[in-house]
Amino acid sequence: MLDERSVASEPSAFGAAALFVAAILAGSALGILRPSAAESAASLTDVTLLTLIFFLFFDVRLSAVARAFGNLRFLVLAWTANFLVVPIIGFAIASLLLSGQPLLFAGLMIYFLAPCTDWFLGFTRMARGNTELGAALIPLNLISQLVLFPLWLWLFTPATGLVDFGAMPTLLLQWFLVPMALAQAVRFLLWTALPGQVFAACLARASSLTPFVIALLIVQIFASHVGTIFDNAGLFGIVAGAVACFFGMTFLAGRVMAAIAALRYEEHALLAMTMAARNAPLMLVLTAVAIPDQPLVLAVIVFGMLLEIPHLTVLRQLLLRRSQNSQTTEANPVLRAR
Repeated sequence: MLDERSVASEPSAFGAAALFVAAILAGSALGILRPSAAESAASLTDVTLLTLIFFLFFDVRLSAVARAFGNLRFLVLAWTANFLVVPIIGFAIASLLLSGQPLLFAGLMIYFLAPCTDWFLGFTRMARGNTELGAALIPLNLISQLVLFPLWLWLFTPATGLVDFGAMPTLLLQWFLVPMALAQAVRFLLWTALPGQVFAACLARASSLTPFVIALLIVQIFASHVGTIFDNAGLFGIVAGAVACFFGMTFLAGRVMAAIAALRYEEHALLAMTMAARNAPLMLVLTAVAIPDQPLVLAVIVFGMLLEIPHLTVLRQLLLRRSQNSQTTEANPVLRAR
């Protein structure tokens, strides 16, 4: 997870992707070669989920929102993009390509619907976007997607019949609201008790450990459900096509919204990144709790996460090229006059 004091670099993002691929391979091998060990690993999934929840919430700086209210116009625009425009795009794509596969459809929609609260800020910085404003989107996006998650499940998973909506308030309270309060309380206590540099080092260490906890969860998912996932492996080509369409359409939608709102380049870069990047780690946890023992739904989320990092790298290059072209036009009076 990232905020204004800690931003991932491009190599670390690709390192995380390599780690997740290794976790898929390790979990699959464990499930095939050592079923008893896979069963033991799966029995510890709840511990891994709670650990991941703590790390994700520990790294969120809620105070960042207060400093961004001077640019309320952009916050409203970004919220509209992430929670109204992007869901419409995602629903159209998933309905077109996976309407006959309810579990894959549900996984794809859950992946599409949640805006990123971690490495999008690192890519925003590399694209020379407004990271200070982006830091304010982290708690805003996080709180919004937690509140909206039951609604998303109600809208997009009724055909599966797997969600106990009566238990949803209790699940959110026990698995998310209480851990979030605990993580933020620990963060506050460390902030008050430790020198600034030591506290920053603690935050950096928590950020560096989070991908490894995600990788452990991926190992457990694939180890305990490798047979089911491999039986449906052929359908993941369609999932890849859907994710690629999603990235392309959100990029175009972001350009249109930026043009209509007359955003400066720094804000446009931030809008493009927050619309493209998805919060796969948190959705993985939420879905594992709300829809247990459904590996296809979880595998789609993992698959989308792997495709996302190369896309964000390409998006960064497109944005930087636009920035360079704009600067060239502004510096050249002949081009500016055309």
